[in-house]
Amino acid sequence: MRQAKLYHYCLPVETGVILRHRRLKQREGLIVQLQEDDQTGWGEIAPLPEFSQETLEIATQQAKEWLNTWLAHNEQDINHYVPSVAFGLSCALAELHNELEQEANYRAAPLCYGDPDELYAELNQMEGEKVAKIKVGLYEANRDGLIVDMFLEAIPDLYLRLDANRGWSLEKASLFASKIAPERKSRIQFIEEPCKTPKLSREFAQQHNIAIAWDETVRDPDFLVKKEPNLTAIIIKPTLVGSLGKCKQLIEQAHQQGLKAVISSSIESSLGLTQLARIAQQYTPDMIPGLDTLDLMQAQLLRQWDNSDLPLADLDSEFITKLTL
Repeated sequence: MRQAKLYHYCLPVETGVILRHRRLKQREGLIVQLQEDDQTGWGEIAPLPEFSQETLEIATQQAKEWLNTWLAHNEQDINHYVPSVAFGLSCALAELHNELEQEANYRAAPLCYGDPDELYAELNQMEGEKVAKIKVGLYEANRDGLIVDMFLEAIPDLYLRLDANRGWSLEKASLFASKIAPERKSRIQFIEEPCKTPKLSREFAQQHNIAIAWDETVRDPDFLVKKEPNLTAIIIKPTLVGSLGKCKQLIEQAHQQGLKAVISSSIESSLGLTQLARIAQQYTPDMIPGLDTLDLMQAQLLRQWDNSDLPLADLDSEFITKLTL
Protein backbone atom coordinates (compact mmCIF):
# COMPACT_ATOMS: atom_id res chain seq x y z
CA MET A 1 0.00 0.00 0.00
CA ARG A 2 1.37 3.38 -1.00
CA GLN A 3 0.83 6.68 0.77
CA ALA A 4 2.20 10.13 0.01
CA LYS A 5 2.09 13.46 1.79
CA LEU A 6 3.20 16.90 0.70
CA TYR A 7 3.99 19.83 2.98
CA HIS A 8 4.95 23.45 2.43
CA TYR A 9 7.55 25.03 4.71
CA CYS A 10 8.58 28.62 5.23
CA LEU A 11 11.57 29.29 7.46
CA PRO A 12 12.83 32.73 8.47
CA VAL A 13 16.45 33.41 7.55
CA GLU A 14 19.03 35.75 8.99
CA THR A 15 18.89 39.29 7.65
CA GLY A 16 21.50 40.33 5.12
CA VAL A 17 21.52 37.21 2.93
CA ILE A 18 21.71 38.43 -0.67
CA LEU A 19 21.17 36.16 -3.68
CA ARG A 20 22.54 37.97 -6.70
CA HIS A 21 20.29 41.07 -6.73
CA ARG A 22 17.69 39.95 -4.20
CA ARG A 23 17.66 39.90 -0.41
CA LEU A 24 16.43 36.58 0.94
CA LYS A 25 13.98 37.09 3.81
CA GLN A 26 12.66 33.55 4.12
CA ARG A 27 13.37 30.11 2.70
CA GLU A 28 10.41 28.28 1.25
CA GLY A 29 10.08 24.79 -0.10
CA LEU A 30 8.22 21.50 -0.05
CA ILE A 31 8.60 18.35 2.00
CA VAL A 32 7.69 15.03 0.41
CA GLN A 33 6.88 11.89 2.40
CA LEU A 34 6.54 8.55 0.62
CA GLN A 35 5.36 5.40 2.37
CA GLU A 36 5.18 1.88 0.99
CA ASP A 37 4.68 -1.19 3.17
CA ASP A 38 6.85 -0.52 6.22
CA GLN A 39 9.28 1.87 4.49
CA THR A 40 9.32 5.68 4.52
CA GLY A 41 11.25 8.15 2.42
CA TRP A 42 11.58 11.91 2.76
CA GLY A 43 12.66 14.53 0.28
CA GLU A 44 12.95 18.31 0.05
CA ILE A 45 11.95 20.34 -3.01
CA ALA A 46 13.23 23.90 -2.67
CA PRO A 47 13.80 26.01 -5.80
CA LEU A 48 16.34 28.72 -5.00
CA PRO A 49 15.22 32.25 -5.97
CA GLU A 50 17.50 33.92 -8.54
CA PHE A 51 19.14 30.58 -9.37
CA SER A 52 16.48 27.95 -10.09
CA GLN A 53 14.79 27.98 -13.47
CA GLU A 54 11.46 27.08 -11.83
CA THR A 55 9.26 28.84 -9.29
CA LEU A 56 7.89 27.19 -6.17
CA GLU A 57 4.43 27.24 -7.78
CA ILE A 58 5.65 25.23 -10.77
CA ALA A 59 7.49 22.84 -8.46
CA THR A 60 4.35 22.34 -6.39
CA GLN A 61 2.26 21.53 -9.47
CA GLN A 62 4.81 19.04 -10.75
CA ALA A 63 5.29 17.40 -7.34
CA LYS A 64 1.54 16.86 -7.00
CA GLU A 65 1.37 15.42 -10.51
CA TRP A 66 4.18 12.94 -9.86
CA LEU A 67 2.87 11.93 -6.45
CA ASN A 68 -0.58 11.17 -7.81
CA THR A 69 0.81 9.02 -10.62
CA TRP A 70 3.07 7.24 -8.10
CA LEU A 71 0.09 6.55 -5.84
CA ALA A 72 -1.67 5.01 -8.85
CA HIS A 73 1.39 2.75 -9.42
CA ASN A 74 2.17 4.50 -12.69
CA GLU A 75 5.90 5.17 -12.55
CA GLN A 76 7.01 8.44 -14.16
CA ASP A 77 10.59 9.30 -15.10
CA ILE A 78 11.52 12.02 -12.62
CA ASN A 79 14.19 13.34 -14.99
CA HIS A 80 11.36 14.84 -17.04
CA TYR A 81 10.59 17.20 -14.17
CA VAL A 82 12.31 20.45 -13.16
CA PRO A 83 15.56 20.01 -11.19
CA SER A 84 14.32 20.74 -7.67
CA VAL A 85 11.40 18.36 -8.08
CA ALA A 86 13.54 15.64 -9.65
CA PHE A 87 16.09 15.89 -6.83
CA GLY A 88 13.63 15.96 -3.94
CA LEU A 89 11.61 13.05 -5.29
CA SER A 90 14.73 11.01 -6.07
CA CYS A 91 15.91 11.44 -2.46
CA ALA A 92 12.54 10.31 -1.14
CA LEU A 93 12.70 7.25 -3.41
CA ALA A 94 16.29 6.52 -2.41
CA GLU A 95 15.33 6.56 1.28
CA LEU A 96 12.25 4.48 0.58
CA HIS A 97 14.37 1.80 -1.12
CA ASN A 98 17.29 2.04 1.36
CA GLU A 99 19.65 3.27 -1.36
CA LEU A 100 20.94 6.29 0.56
CA GLU A 101 23.48 5.38 3.22
CA GLN A 102 23.04 6.79 6.72
CA GLU A 103 26.66 7.84 7.23
CA ALA A 104 27.12 11.54 6.46
CA ASN A 105 30.01 13.90 5.77
CA TYR A 106 29.35 16.79 8.12
CA ARG A 107 32.71 18.41 7.45
CA ALA A 108 32.00 21.69 5.74
CA ALA A 109 34.12 24.42 4.25
CA PRO A 110 33.15 27.40 6.45
CA LEU A 111 31.42 30.07 4.42
CA CYS A 112 32.41 33.71 4.86
CA TYR A 113 29.91 36.34 3.76
CA GLY A 114 31.96 39.33 4.77
CA ASP A 115 33.24 39.33 8.36
CA PRO A 116 36.84 38.04 8.37
CA ASP A 117 37.02 37.89 12.18
CA GLU A 118 34.25 35.27 12.34
CA LEU A 119 36.05 33.06 9.84
CA TYR A 120 39.38 33.42 11.67
CA ALA A 121 37.83 32.07 14.86
CA GLU A 122 36.19 29.11 13.12
CA LEU A 123 39.31 28.20 11.15
CA ASN A 124 41.49 28.22 14.23
CA GLN A 125 39.24 25.52 15.73
CA MET A 126 39.26 23.30 12.64
CA GLU A 127 41.06 19.99 12.74
CA GLY A 128 42.78 18.49 9.72
CA GLU A 129 42.79 20.23 6.37
CA LYS A 130 41.74 23.86 6.62
CA VAL A 131 39.43 24.71 3.73
CA ALA A 132 37.10 27.72 3.67
CA LYS A 133 34.85 29.36 1.12
CA ILE A 134 34.51 33.08 0.45
CA LYS A 135 31.90 34.77 -1.69
CA VAL A 136 33.58 37.26 -4.00
CA GLY A 137 32.17 39.54 -6.65
CA LEU A 138 29.69 41.27 -4.33
CA TYR A 139 32.03 44.19 -3.57
CA GLU A 140 34.95 45.85 -5.32
CA ALA A 141 37.33 43.38 -6.96
CA ASN A 142 40.44 44.92 -5.38
CA ARG A 143 38.80 44.66 -1.93
CA ASP A 144 38.04 40.99 -2.53
CA GLY A 145 41.61 40.38 -3.59
CA LEU A 146 43.06 42.08 -0.53
CA ILE A 147 40.82 40.10 1.83
CA VAL A 148 41.65 36.78 0.17
CA ASP A 149 45.38 37.52 0.26
CA MET A 150 45.09 38.58 3.90
CA PHE A 151 43.52 35.24 4.85
CA LEU A 152 46.12 33.25 2.95
CA GLU A 153 48.98 35.20 4.51
CA ALA A 154 47.59 35.03 8.04
CA ILE A 155 46.85 31.27 7.98
CA PRO A 156 49.70 29.48 6.14
CA ASP A 157 47.91 26.10 6.01
CA LEU A 158 44.62 27.53 4.69
CA TYR A 159 43.14 26.63 1.31
CA LEU A 160 40.34 28.72 -0.13
CA ARG A 161 37.44 28.09 -2.45
CA LEU A 162 36.06 31.28 -3.97
CA ASP A 163 32.70 31.80 -5.61
CA ALA A 164 32.15 34.73 -7.95
CA ASN A 165 28.87 33.57 -9.55
CA ARG A 166 29.97 34.97 -12.92
CA GLY A 167 30.14 38.40 -11.31
CA TRP A 168 33.29 39.83 -12.90
CA SER A 169 34.38 41.14 -16.23
CA LEU A 170 37.82 39.92 -17.29
CA GLU A 171 39.26 43.30 -16.25
CA LYS A 172 37.77 43.11 -12.74
CA ALA A 173 38.85 39.50 -12.34
CA SER A 174 42.37 40.51 -13.31
CA LEU A 175 42.28 43.35 -10.77
CA PHE A 176 41.32 40.78 -8.13
CA ALA A 177 44.20 38.49 -9.15
CA SER A 178 46.70 41.34 -9.01
CA LYS A 179 46.14 41.60 -5.24
CA ILE A 180 47.09 37.96 -4.60
CA ALA A 181 50.77 37.30 -3.92
CA PRO A 182 52.09 34.85 -6.58
CA GLU A 183 53.37 32.39 -3.97
CA ARG A 184 49.86 32.17 -2.44
CA LYS A 185 47.85 31.57 -5.63
CA SER A 186 48.33 27.80 -5.41
CA ARG A 187 46.35 27.79 -2.15
CA ILE A 188 43.26 28.96 -3.98
CA GLN A 189 41.72 25.54 -4.68
CA PHE A 190 39.51 27.16 -7.31
CA ILE A 191 37.32 30.12 -8.16
CA GLU A 192 33.83 29.12 -9.20
CA GLU A 193 32.90 30.86 -12.47
CA PRO A 194 34.98 34.04 -12.01
CA CYS A 195 33.79 35.79 -15.20
CA LYS A 196 30.54 36.44 -16.97
CA THR A 197 31.14 33.70 -19.56
CA PRO A 198 33.07 30.39 -19.51
CA LYS A 199 35.27 31.71 -22.31
CA LEU A 200 36.35 34.71 -20.23
CA SER A 201 36.85 32.50 -17.17
CA ARG A 202 39.20 30.29 -19.19
CA GLU A 203 41.16 33.36 -20.31
CA PHE A 204 41.40 34.61 -16.73
CA ALA A 205 42.68 31.24 -15.45
CA GLN A 206 45.28 31.05 -18.18
CA GLN A 207 46.51 34.61 -17.70
CA HIS A 208 46.81 34.44 -13.90
CA ASN A 209 47.51 30.76 -13.21
CA ILE A 210 44.55 30.43 -10.84
CA ALA A 211 42.41 27.28 -10.86
CA ILE A 212 38.72 27.51 -11.70
CA ALA A 213 35.65 25.35 -11.24
CA TRP A 214 32.41 25.11 -13.17
CA ASP A 215 29.20 25.79 -11.25
CA GLU A 216 26.54 27.49 -13.38
CA THR A 217 28.13 25.91 -16.46
CA VAL A 218 27.36 22.43 -15.07
CA ARG A 219 23.67 23.26 -15.47
CA ASP A 220 23.89 24.27 -19.12
CA PRO A 221 21.77 21.91 -21.27
CA ASP A 222 24.71 20.91 -23.47
CA PHE A 223 27.30 20.58 -20.66
CA LEU A 224 29.80 17.76 -20.95
CA VAL A 225 32.32 16.97 -18.22
CA LYS A 226 35.67 17.57 -19.86
CA LYS A 227 39.18 18.03 -18.50
CA GLU A 228 40.56 21.46 -19.44
CA PRO A 229 43.69 23.47 -18.56
CA ASN A 230 43.31 25.15 -15.14
CA LEU A 231 39.95 23.44 -14.49
CA THR A 232 40.11 21.40 -11.28
CA ALA A 233 36.53 20.77 -10.20
CA ILE A 234 32.84 20.82 -10.95
CA ILE A 235 30.36 22.02 -8.35
CA ILE A 236 27.19 19.96 -8.11
CA LYS A 237 24.22 21.66 -6.47
CA PRO A 238 21.61 18.90 -6.73
CA THR A 239 18.61 21.18 -6.17
CA LEU A 240 19.70 23.08 -9.30
CA VAL A 241 21.04 20.07 -11.25
CA GLY A 242 18.32 17.43 -10.96
CA SER A 243 17.83 13.86 -9.81
CA LEU A 244 20.20 11.90 -7.64
CA GLY A 245 20.87 9.67 -10.65
CA LYS A 246 21.94 12.65 -12.75
CA CYS A 247 24.21 13.89 -9.96
CA LYS A 248 25.82 10.45 -9.61
CA GLN A 249 26.47 10.41 -13.36
CA LEU A 250 28.20 13.81 -13.20
CA ILE A 251 30.34 12.66 -10.27
CA GLU A 252 31.42 9.52 -12.13
CA GLN A 253 32.26 11.51 -15.26
CA ALA A 254 34.28 14.04 -13.28
CA HIS A 255 36.31 11.35 -11.55
CA GLN A 256 36.95 9.62 -14.88
CA GLN A 257 38.35 12.92 -16.21
CA GLY A 258 40.55 13.45 -13.17
CA LEU A 259 38.42 16.30 -11.85
CA LYS A 260 37.06 16.86 -8.37
CA ALA A 261 33.31 16.81 -7.78
CA VAL A 262 32.03 18.93 -4.90
CA ILE A 263 28.50 18.50 -3.51
CA SER A 264 27.19 21.94 -2.59
CA SER A 265 24.14 23.47 -0.96
CA SER A 266 21.42 25.64 -2.47
CA ILE A 267 20.45 26.88 1.01
CA GLU A 268 18.24 23.89 1.76
CA SER A 269 16.80 23.28 5.22
CA SER A 270 18.48 20.86 7.61
CA LEU A 271 16.37 18.08 6.06
CA GLY A 272 17.90 18.63 2.63
CA LEU A 273 21.36 19.43 4.03
CA THR A 274 21.59 16.16 5.97
CA GLN A 275 20.70 14.29 2.78
CA LEU A 276 23.37 16.20 0.86
CA ALA A 277 25.88 15.27 3.58
CA ARG A 278 24.93 11.60 3.13
CA ILE A 279 25.24 11.89 -0.65
CA ALA A 280 28.65 13.53 -0.26
CA GLN A 281 29.86 10.74 2.02
CA GLN A 282 28.52 8.02 -0.27
CA TYR A 283 29.79 9.35 -3.59
CA THR A 284 32.58 11.87 -2.84
CA PRO A 285 33.98 10.62 0.49
CA ASP A 286 37.39 12.29 0.11
CA MET A 287 36.02 15.75 -0.69
CA ILE A 288 34.85 18.37 1.82
CA PRO A 289 31.37 19.37 0.61
CA GLY A 290 30.07 22.93 0.48
CA LEU A 291 27.25 22.70 3.00
CA ASP A 292 27.91 25.51 5.47
CA THR A 293 24.60 27.31 5.00
CA LEU A 294 22.44 26.14 7.91
CA ASP A 295 23.38 29.10 10.10
CA LEU A 296 21.60 31.35 7.63
CA MET A 297 18.37 29.80 8.96
CA GLN A 298 16.66 30.55 12.25
CA ALA A 299 15.43 26.97 12.72
CA GLN A 300 16.10 23.41 11.59
CA LEU A 301 13.52 21.26 9.85
CA LEU A 302 12.62 17.67 10.85
CA ARG A 303 16.22 16.45 10.99
CA GLN A 304 19.08 17.61 13.18
CA TRP A 305 22.33 18.78 11.62
CA ASP A 306 25.37 17.54 13.49
CA ASN A 307 26.17 19.74 16.52
CA SER A 308 23.70 22.48 15.58
CA ASP A 309 21.90 24.17 18.46
CA LEU A 310 19.24 25.81 16.29
CA PRO A 311 15.66 24.90 17.34
CA LEU A 312 14.18 21.92 15.48
CA ALA A 313 10.78 22.39 13.81
CA ASP A 314 8.56 19.32 13.37
CA LEU A 315 5.49 18.76 11.21
CA ASP A 316 3.26 20.46 13.79
CA SER A 317 5.28 23.66 13.86
CA GLU A 318 4.07 27.04 12.65
CA PHE A 319 6.53 26.87 9.77
CA ILE A 320 4.89 23.86 8.07
CA THR A 321 1.55 23.49 6.29
CA LYS A 322 0.14 20.26 4.89
CA LEU A 323 -1.00 20.46 1.25
CA THR A 324 -3.72 18.51 -0.49
CA LEU A 325 -2.68 16.33 -3.43
